[in-house]
Amino acid sequence: MSESISAGNEQSGTDQRLAKGARSRASIARHAADVASVEGLTGVSIGRLATDLGLSKSGIATLFGSKEMLQLAAVKAANEVFMDEVITPALSEPSGMPRLRALVERWFAQVAAPAFPGGCFRVATLAEFDSRPGPVRDAIAEGNRDFLAFLSNEIRLAQDQGHLTDRNADVVAFELDAVLGAAHSAHQMGNEWGVATARSIVDNLMS
Repeated sequence: MSESISAGNEQSGTDQRLAKGARSRASIARHAADVASVEGLTGVSIGRLATDLGLSKSGIATLFGSKEMLQLAAVKAANEVFMDEVITPALSEPSGMPRLRALVERWFAQVAAPAFPGGCFRVATLAEFDSRPGPVRDAIAEGNRDFLAFLSNEIRLAQDQGHLTDRNADVVAFELDAVLGAAHSAHQMGNEWGVATARSIVDNLMS
């Protein structure tokens, strides 16, 4: 009986440590994404985050292992934020044009009030790593492909309802992504005319 209680307490302690480690990892990865949105993923390092967060470098190294793994965790965290802020809320709308419009509106909301201090994480890191081969570039590219595939599918659902029927869904998805990316950059540069122009282009694409 006492052995069972001891084993249970040991398991509970292990579970608590794992949960604490997961929370710490998530918090550090999110801060890494914040830093990367301003300074790029190359500006993310174990030493930098240890200083920012008041943690030991050895503690962060234990959780992530290397700078590259920390960068990959930042990419994953940023993808999760985009999912939470843009995609998941839009999924509550009926499929087809209502959902596609909700998706675009949530996306534009991120232009005006981005989730990251440096603006759109995707825009910043795609430009930074487009010519840097390796696992980080692969992760960024995979996330971008997945999103464009999701967007194309939502456009096809709208086409099934009789909207945008004269357009290639993949082309429309690419155009929306390009224009919204330009809108993010314009906003970060204080070019609100550019944001308004992007809005007009998107409205025309969606009509």
